[in-house]
Amino acid sequence: MFGAIFATRGLLGPLLATAVGITAALAGIGLTDSGRRSRTAGRLVPFSAGVLLGVALFGVLPELALEAGWAVSLALFGGGYGLLVFVDRFLYRICPTCAHDHDHSSCDAELHGFAGPLIAAAAVHSFLDGWSIATAQWAAPVGLRVALPIAVALHKIPEGMALGGILRAAVNSKARALQWCIVAEGTTLLGGAFGALMAPRLGTGWILYPLGLTAGWVFYLGWHAV
Repeated sequence: MFGAIFATRGLLGPLLATAVGITAALAGIGLTDSGRRSRTAGRLVPFSAGVLLGVALFGVLPELALEAGWAVSLALFGGGYGLLVFVDRFLYRICPTCAHDHDHSSCDAELHGFAGPLIAAAAVHSFLDGWSIATAQWAAPVGLRVALPIAVALHKIPEGMALGGILRAAVNSKARALQWCIVAEGTTLLGGAFGALMAPRLGTGWILYPLGLTAGWVFYLGWHAV
């Protein structure tokens, strides 16, 4: 059964997007790693934070508003942001470097605490990317079936660099950063597989809700990484 799924054109787009995302993440890791010795390359972390803010505010949120309206979109956005505020304040420090009493001299990772929520947010976002590409092959016009996978693959370039750059600053090894990038970006392909299986039954409307929460989540991470 799964062999037949991977043989469909619905998975070619998610496969392309996954490959682009992982390659871009590897570039982001390399630039951030060299940034420990190069002032210019070291600017990738704030650049990556800016990309996250841009994706949340000018990519996901307006797209969501077109489908669900601004009231629902802002409520979901606020819910995603508020969730990380709650976790940061009451469960564990997502951004320990933001605290006034934080001792930077004891850090072995510049943005330690970011890895877990960032990986989760990126994985959800990537899963929905893959789902969107796959479901477009069922319901969209022919032109959109081609344009959407290309558009997603292109936005994976800055997104993957942002993910790689921030994860490299959040963990203490280049290998671990790459492993987590592969996990997060790999869910694009997983989302494509589920989309190819379930789109005829569920449609596309349900993805609006987790997408809205993820937008607020990504905004929180970008804002605190600046």
